[in-house]
Amino acid sequence: MLEIDALNQYYGGSHILRNVTMSAPDGKLTVLLGRNGVGKTTLLRCLMGVVQAKNGQVKWRDQTLSGLPPYARVSRGLAYVPQGRDIFPRLTVEENLLVGAASLPKRVKTIPERIYELFPVLKDMKARRGGDLSGGQQQQLAIGRALMSEPQLLILDEPTEGIQPSIIRDIGRTLRKLVDEDGMTILLVEQYYDFARELADHYWVMSRGEIVAGGAGSDMEHAGVREMIAV
Repeated sequence: MLEIDALNQYYGGSHILRNVTMSAPDGKLTVLLGRNGVGKTTLLRCLMGVVQAKNGQVKWRDQTLSGLPPYARVSRGLAYVPQGRDIFPRLTVEENLLVGAASLPKRVKTIPERIYELFPVLKDMKARRGGDLSGGQQQQLAIGRALMSEPQLLILDEPTEGIQPSIIRDIGRTLRKLVDEDGMTILLVEQYYDFARELADHYWVMSRGEIVAGGAGSDMEHAGVREMIAV
């Protein structure tokens, strides 16, 4: 289980994360929702060690992550798909994927067939440069690259942003497969309510840097989550 306890973070004089306490159970898909600017991306960056939290604690399967650099968190089973994808546009699809395996102790020279089963388009386009792919294909590449590190916990920041509906559906099916078939734990930050509701085993809602609601994914509609995140 991922456990976040009383996490605080500041930018200058602004209190961005305010005693954030939440969890993500093993082998489940947990969704974090909230409007723009409430601190969701900052929280993920703190979880990965890209930004060090001012105080509070982060644990993954009873291992304390607080204070560890990003590479050490990856070695403990975390992987991160950032907002905006951040692929390498001049590298081929295959080269981008192999970069994702750089943290493994063994040298990986070939792409596991499971990656191509999840994202067939990547196999078809493995010799193309990443920058030549559509936005949706780049998003699939970014997820595939994260999976190359063989993570136990996959953290995604708004993977549906700017993506066409057909690929959003493909990504949703893939995330469910990773949980239901591979037993992966997923923490998904999302603003697209319908996508989140369809996938969520559990949910949390953030507002102004605080967790203001949470529960079972099946209760989202009854709990009025759509109205909480409406602009």
